[in-house]
Amino acid sequence: MTKTIYIVDDDDAVRASLHSLLSLRSDLVIRAFRSGDIFLESLPDLDPGVLLLDFHMPGSTGLDVLNSVANDPRFVSIILTGQGNVGLAVQAMKAGALDFIEKPYEAEFLMTAIDLAFSRLEEGNEAAARVNVAETKISRLSPREKDVLKGLIEGRSNKIIAYELDISPRTVEIYRANLMEKLEVRSLSEALRIAFAAGLFPKN
Repeated sequence: MTKTIYIVDDDDAVRASLHSLLSLRSDLVIRAFRSGDIFLESLPDLDPGVLLLDFHMPGSTGLDVLNSVANDPRFVSIILTGQGNVGLAVQAMKAGALDFIEKPYEAEFLMTAIDLAFSRLEEGNEAAARVNVAETKISRLSPREKDVLKGLIEGRSNKIIAYELDISPRTVEIYRANLMEKLEVRSLSEALRIAFAAGLFPKN
């Protein structure tokens, strides 16, 4: 499986050096951008991947790019800088960077960070897929079935749910059976997991 890595650095020599190093890996697709602005212009059309971001760039800085992709599950970012300090590291981590590496970097150390970033990206993709599946299942429920599910989540009995919804306990049982079938589950605990994964109800 090929993995995409994006080099965003205004230094031609650094981009060339990183490209040469990463080209040793046959499983990587490498794309380089000479500025944060150019990368951000291309952002809507990019595949998921790992970003190697220079912190100090004219125009959009590494921090600007980080902030732009902070809520985008397609990317995991590693900051590279030759002017690193603790303050920059803290800023980068707060903005969502997975790691912060100072130039000149050790190739082995960088590769380890990149592998970790791809692992994190795959975990995120799997989590996103689980959410999508859960949302699709929840969308099959009628409003009344969602009301019954909410009552079950809050620990209410069929009788209490029936009273609150002004329907009979037998009708609640029917809605309950229907929602279990639509969610493709056999137990209430499985139904609750799907409801929470879909963000149907708050976790606290």
